[in-house]
Amino acid sequence: MARTTPQTHGEILAAAARRFAATGYRGTSLQDIATEVGCSKAAVLYHFANKEAILTELMAPAIEVLRSLDDRIADQPGPAAAQRVAAEGFVDLAVRFRGEIALLRGEFPELLQQPDFAHIQQISERLIDALAGQPERASARITALVLLAGIAETCGQFADVPDQELGDALLALLRRALEPPAH
Repeated sequence: MARTTPQTHGEILAAAARRFAATGYRGTSLQDIATEVGCSKAAVLYHFANKEAILTELMAPAIEVLRSLDDRIADQPGPAAAQRVAAEGFVDLAVRFRGEIALLRGEFPELLQQPDFAHIQQISERLIDALAGQPERASARITALVLLAGIAETCGQFADVPDQELGDALLALLRRALEPPAH
């Protein structure tokens, strides 16, 4: 027998995360989430104003870490230090929040258009610049963007690999890819 209200706010978040992972953010309706929880859509709306509010709360811890990383990058004395902090910080973020990143697979550009996520685009640009080391060079920015996108995708694909092992492998890859070319 279906319950009329969810037991907790967290129960709705957990159900939404499962649905977003299975069918994507766009492919999930509030009714899908309510069905997963075993309640009415009105009960979900009692806890959250809309689907974007659910996603915003699911992503809040990762976004806070991203903001902190942005601040740490800005505090670095030069490009080499900023690049190191960007590389280590992004790998840590991607490994730590790989479940949340996986929820956004294929939908990230569209989600950045939503008001609650618009600031992430500016942070992402600064992260790319720091990782590129030489942001005025298109090839350095291309490399940085490919690395960031690849790391995010990889973390979602290797959910069963221990954090330390995955982080070490990704950081080693970043360091190799960002080494200046030998002449």
